[in-house]
Amino acid sequence: QVQLVESGGGLVQAGGSLRLSCVVSGTMFSINIMAWYRQAPGKQRELVAHMTSDGGANYADSMKGRFTISRDNAKNTVYLQMNSLKPEDTAVYYCYANVVAVGNYWGQGTQVTVSP
Repeated sequence: QVQLVESGGGLVQAGGSLRLSCVVSGTMFSINIMAWYRQAPGKQRELVAHMTSDGGANYADSMKGRFTISRDNAKNTVYLQMNSLKPEDTAVYYCYANVVAVGNYWGQGTQVTVSP
């Protein structure tokens, strides 16, 4: 059974940094896309960044220059380094993985709260 487990969320002051991690377990198949999404209260879930297996990355415009996605394919792990955090970055952050020949999976989410 494929599972995604996020960690690294928490409370930080504006201007601070956090690093999220997501480990994918329960599969021997390769992982194509790994991504981070977020959902703020009362808003739809939105893409933060995604990365292909060969390292190609894309970011939402509001995250460019502040957030960096990376992955370790050997560890089936994706990271999100978040710098210069703003109160509007407050949300639940979800990890996503597309496992080749198996399907799409989501983590349970990790709360990020940025205080003014």
